[in-house]
Amino acid sequence: MSIPTWTASQILEQFKKTMPFGRAWPREAGTVLDGVLSGFMPMAERVINDARSIVPNVFPATASYLLLEWQKTLGLPDPCAGSNPSLEQQQRQVAARMGDAGGSSIEYYVRFAKTLGYTITITEFSAARADFLRADDPVADAFWDYVWRVNAPETTVNYFSADASYADEALATWGDAVLECEITSRAPAHTRVFFSYG
Repeated sequence: MSIPTWTASQILEQFKKTMPFGRAWPREAGTVLDGVLSGFMPMAERVINDARSIVPNVFPATASYLLLEWQKTLGLPDPCAGSNPSLEQQQRQVAARMGDAGGSSIEYYVRFAKTLGYTITITEFSAARADFLRADDPVADAFWDYVWRVNAPETTVNYFSADASYADEALATWGDAVLECEITSRAPAHTRVFFSYG
């Protein structure tokens, strides 16, 4: 949904339609009432048009000047954010934390990583068992029942975006430290997770 832009004269015309009828309420241009109302309309124009910028900031994934408020609410930035995250990376992390309902299933981790901006798959391992072991299966001990692997692209590149990035941001950043930190902090305590790229 697009929020319309209003000029002071358009607001004045709409406001005049809400006034009572009668000789004391002239709607014509050039009257004293028209002059008084015209003096208030630039402020109304600023308020209405400023409200347009509030709508994107209500949502964590598109927040810019309210991003700091979202981060404070969620305990961010934290070490998972890295040393110099871009605006888009910060927005994704806020959106991921905000929508995080918790879980420990493969679907949960894949969905959470997707919100962070990563496309992953997960591989689970299990110990070798004589009645289930096939000829080409790896032989592993019982420790592997508690190990899983996150498979991610070779390297995630975050590019500068003219409509979402700030002037002092790098044109591109590489790395998956946010993914590793966020997934590791959500891994069940009795398991061990490692990461594979490419």
